[in-house]
Amino acid sequence: MWRAFSEFSFQPASPLSRELVTGRGRYAPSLLMAATNLKTENNTFRKLIGNGLTYRIPSFQRDYSWSEEEWEDLWQDLLGTLSKGGEPAHYMGYLVLQSEDDKSFDVIDGQQRLTTISILVLAVLKNLQRLVDEKVDPVANQRRLEQINNSYIGYLDPVTLVARPKLTLNRNNNSYWQNHLVPLGALPQRGFRASEHLLRRAFEWFDGRVAGLVRGREDRGRELAQFLEHASDRLFFTVITVTDELNAYKVFETLNARGVRLSATDLLKNWVFSLLDRPESSPHDLAALEDRWEAMIGRLGAESFPDFLRVHWNSRREFARQATLFKTIRAVILDRQSVFELLRAMEEDLDHYLALVSPEGSSWPTQMQEHVRTLRTFNVTRPFSMLLAARRRFDDATFTELLRACVIVALRYNVICGFSTGEQERAYNEAALGIARGEITSEAGLLDALRPVYPADATFRAAFVEKAIRTTQSRNNKVVRFLLCALERHLGGAAELNVNSDTFNVEHVLPQNPGSNWGSFTEAEAAALIYRLGNMTLLRSKANSSVGHASWMEKRAVLQASEFELSKRLAAESSAWDAERIVANQLWMAKQAVAIWRIARLS
Repeated sequence: MWRAFSEFSFQPASPLSRELVTGRGRYAPSLLMAATNLKTENNTFRKLIGNGLTYRIPSFQRDYSWSEEEWEDLWQDLLGTLSKGGEPAHYMGYLVLQSEDDKSFDVIDGQQRLTTISILVLAVLKNLQRLVDEKVDPVANQRRLEQINNSYIGYLDPVTLVARPKLTLNRNNNSYWQNHLVPLGALPQRGFRASEHLLRRAFEWFDGRVAGLVRGREDRGRELAQFLEHASDRLFFTVITVTDELNAYKVFETLNARGVRLSATDLLKNWVFSLLDRPESSPHDLAALEDRWEAMIGRLGAESFPDFLRVHWNSRREFARQATLFKTIRAVILDRQSVFELLRAMEEDLDHYLALVSPEGSSWPTQMQEHVRTLRTFNVTRPFSMLLAARRRFDDATFTELLRACVIVALRYNVICGFSTGEQERAYNEAALGIARGEITSEAGLLDALRPVYPADATFRAAFVEKAIRTTQSRNNKVVRFLLCALERHLGGAAELNVNSDTFNVEHVLPQNPGSNWGSFTEAEAAALIYRLGNMTLLRSKANSSVGHASWMEKRAVLQASEFELSKRLAAESSAWDAERIVANQLWMAKQAVAIWRIARLS
């Protein structure tokens, strides 16, 4: 569950730490250290929670959400460190903290893990409390209970003599945590949020596991204390501490770029909510913002929210890269009015964005949905900011034409020419700004805005002539089916040919694994030509299976009898199938492609 995603290349102080953090792939520390006022270290849970340090889950972080699957994973991983011959420690992953004084920390990422381990501590304390209540070595076990509580749960401030909790949960969970779980009393079950019920259930689950662990032992109090000591020493984190939200966001960007998905959505949310979480703010404003925000997250999913936010932002404002988005938002969203303006604008774009990423669930007309599905087949999302801006301004007919134009541009620029998408995204953002500012007001203006990303006919034709697409990948196979179906319709074949139908397949005339009956091709020639578009056509699934690795003469007869015009043409014009015929067929395809995927105003 908590595998080390990768580790930094610094050398930890202890041999145990060195064993844990080396040899599994590295991140250059300079990438993380580039963020100013940032500290990285390896800590056990004991070191993390001790020495008078306190941790706070920001008010509007997500509620506790772990369930039995995660509890069981943690428990089994922990038992693995206690068994004879088990691993010396268990790596818990990254913990991202924010602090100005190195004494009090906001938990930016890792709250579920930190909360769950603290629940495990409470379960140990509950078992000790039972021993005291049962008069089992009460003096020693009471001392153990008090010491563990002071070390891991809360302590008395020596200056103010006020009890200070080690961990403060978010605004929805903290009351249940401090008033019911920490005191180790009876746990009420009515009138609480789902996340509070999860906290109770987690406590009861670990309480039962801990009790079972020491059942029948001679000195249960000592065993309980020893278990917790082992656990706190063997649960191991890489702790990244930053001084403010901007540095925290840099950490998110660096780790996310290397495959470690952190909750950047929470970081963005915390900033927006912090603007309203002030003494002068109305509780109604906070409640309304939370309800509306959570409704958006519920529809999008937390992982998708940063992508939506960036597309939304770039559909209305100057271009912002993902790495600078949070900084850009902080510079603009500064008060109550701007928070609710952002919220209203996001709500306006939400349905349109969802229609772009999941057209099947939208109410858009069929033709619009079909164009969006094609963009998804091409794995092209760069036009989304422009499309959001256009959907707000134009009627269905104009927007449908823009979608069609985006499909053509995507086919030419991305699929066939394979040009870089960086400059393409900026061009789409310029078009989005032109729409948002009222500078682009017509279909002609929309098409003109695409000119910088529309490859000329000659460029497109030359790239198409040389194009090879490996159909062993599912997405690539769908792209080839799209191309061949369009060529089939262009020849006068079935107008309603469904590109996703399982009644036909892509036929590689020179087979993907040619046998001795294709000896006219050398091994090098076959490798270079099998996935060229000129070597592909359409056949009904049954016919495609029957010809398999057959020779050209056998295949030619099947192609001649095919209902597909593309296949019949190929058989009629090819007495043999060699490198020259593949190239000639692809030249013909390229000529047709220029006519099929063409924007007259731009060609």
